Amino acid sequence: MSISPARPDEEELRAAVSFFSELGEDEARRLLRLLTPVAYAEGARLVRQGQPADGAYIIVSGSAEALTALPGGGEASVARLGPGSVLGEMALLDSGVRSATVVARTALRGYFVDRETFRLLLAQRERAAFAIRNRITRTLCRRLRELNAKFVAAGSAGGARPIAAQAPGPTRLQRGSCSFDYRRFLPLLPVFSAFRAEEIDAFVARTEIVEVSRGEALFRQGDPGTSAFVVVRGALEVDHAAAGQRQRIGILGPGRLCGVLALIEGRGHSLSAAARENTTLLEIHTREFEALFNGVDMTATKFRDAIDRELLKSFARTNNHLTRLISQAVIRGGKRASSKAEQLQLALAGVDCETR
Repeated sequence: MSISPARPDEEELRAAVSFFSELGEDEARRLLRLLTPVAYAEGARLVRQGQPADGAYIIVSGSAEALTALPGGGEASVARLGPGSVLGEMALLDSGVRSATVVARTALRGYFVDRETFRLLLAQRERAAFAIRNRITRTLCRRLRELNAKFVAAGSAGGARPIAAQAPGPTRLQRGSCSFDYRRFLPLLPVFSAFRAEEIDAFVARTEIVEVSRGEALFRQGDPGTSAFVVVRGALEVDHAAAGQRQRIGILGPGRLCGVLALIEGRGHSLSAAARENTTLLEIHTREFEALFNGVDMTATKFRDAIDRELLKSFARTNNHLTRLISQAVIRGGKRASSKAEQLQLALAGVDCETR
């Protein structure tokens, strides 16, 4: 790799990368300060699978290929990356490891932005950085939906066997009152770990307290998204319905967020959620959620951090499920099992590459 001393070219980036074209001139210019020009010769490795991920790459000329090691040996191509492609943007939200090895197939030029510099710009309330984070979060939502679909298609849900689907019926939520002093529990919840007391108060003022009885549905797969929720006490069971059966995807306990994908994407719920036990929730209606998601004040910023952590935690959970399925397929052996293992590995490895 070589690092060019040249300044980032604004026109080049606007032509190559869609999210730069959406920024105003001042915002784009400030964001360019984050970028380090880089160049790679043909055959050079940009990143290696399994190594720590410390930032993202933007390709403006040339091409690269993402490769992943297969469970049975050898490697397979995951994606071809050309001008406008972004590699590793989720690393800007949190630390992790590279899901694939990326090799330059031609001489390649681009830009690199490291996570710490990006986080500093967020702390300085730069609107351009917030715009980029919104784009990354929406991309993460889409990839999480796709990965969950791969997991469901693989025919397992965290080791649980499919169980009979719930009969449809009205959702009954008790709103506006609570059987205990829930506010004193809020500072103990992970979602509020970085909040000051006054920020928790400001957040709660935007929500409604809700209690739901054991077995009651909070929302069903396909329902339009009208609210997101914070679990205060109790637990929610999240599952996917298909062919008259439902598969458990996960359990969300105190401090977890639920229903955010549908609100961020403006789509119906891809999963169902029901109370595993009597559960107390903070409900965030659409208008308030949008204000928090797009806000730049401290309360909104910390809530956005909590959303990103929740999405990454869900992503890691699905990754772990798929990794276990890959291991099971390898242990079973046979051509069919090996093919299944390879397909799941390709699904895992492709999540970190965004092609234009």
